[in-house]
Amino acid sequence: MQNISLDIFMDNRIRRATIITGIVLLVLGLIGVIMPQVVTVVISLLISFLLVLSGIVFGYLTWVNYSRTGLAWLKPFLLVVLGLLVGLYPVAGAAALGLILIIYFLLDGFASISFSFFLRPLPGWGWTLFNGILSLVLAGVFLVGWPFSAMWLVGVLVGISLMVDGIALLMLGLSARQF
Repeated sequence: MQNISLDIFMDNRIRRATIITGIVLLVLGLIGVIMPQVVTVVISLLISFLLVLSGIVFGYLTWVNYSRTGLAWLKPFLLVVLGLLVGLYPVAGAAALGLILIIYFLLDGFASISFSFFLRPLPGWGWTLFNGILSLVLAGVFLVGWPFSAMWLVGVLVGISLMVDGIALLMLGLSARQF
């Protein structure tokens, strides 16, 4: 595995962007922990909006290119209906989102752990390793509590994940000043 060059963090713009991104993620994570139900509903509604919008876009593409093929209308129809269902029933959407987040936290955990070994010569690489291990733990916690606790657990776990991502980036950016 190739190690990342320490020179990349010597650039003040990269270090500053890393610190600012870490602070923003930390603040967003705190909001998720303090107001988990609100964050869960916002996430559900955002996903609903994106599904409906993508259904409309696919509907336009179908209208322009494949309007004579009835089967081509299936995807836009499914996207719009699913988006409307998630928007109208955000609690059920949160439960479904919970399953998706379990998968996300598992993949994020493995990705962060492997990336931490890539960053290993840099000071602060352990925070990325910690982030990966915590993501795996969050996936386990979510799996045990699902679906009953999905309404508040989505916001809390997303908040914790964002906070730890923010701390990891903040520590990487701040520790780069030591060089």
